[in-house]
Amino acid sequence: MEPTKRTLEAQRTEFKNGKFIATPLAGLIAWLLVGISGLTLSAQTTVWVLFIATGSIVYLGIFISKFTGENFLDKQKQKNEFDKLFFFTVAQAVLVYAIAIPFFLIDYTSLPLTVGILTGLMWLPFSWIINHWVGVFHSTTRTVVVLALWYLLPEHRFVAIPFAIVIIYIITLIILKNRKRA
Repeated sequence: MEPTKRTLEAQRTEFKNGKFIATPLAGLIAWLLVGISGLTLSAQTTVWVLFIATGSIVYLGIFISKFTGENFLDKQKQKNEFDKLFFFTVAQAVLVYAIAIPFFLIDYTSLPLTVGILTGLMWLPFSWIINHWVGVFHSTTRTVVVLALWYLLPEHRFVAIPFAIVIIYIITLIILKNRKRA
């Protein structure tokens, strides 16, 4: 007997009732490591920490999801088109390194700006998927704050920008925890 096919709206409702803790927590941890590196290590080392930490967010999120009850790789969970769309937004965030790397090669201090803004853009479609303003808040605030700090604190770009992103993640996690679900 064939399983009942769920409508897209039913799948969306199911998706937006998720916790959404694992991925932002992974982002928070990654950017915290970058900020600590910026405070304590050389610029050359911090660049590598930024590339490795932010490039690992998806994998760290998958790992954390096992402990938050989200379990992204659960084979028993019924397929949901919005899970697939979310992973496409994650892939989009990874592909933006094609923009960040050439600028980094010209000016290594552009890295917190480009990676900080471009990888945060995935929050916009996420906001649409869950019918909640949290993603618009995250993406817009992150863009404005990262850009402002990049200009205002040029000698502290590898510290100020990562810690600002960490604060935005903390606020985002609070909003996600307190949002009304469908």
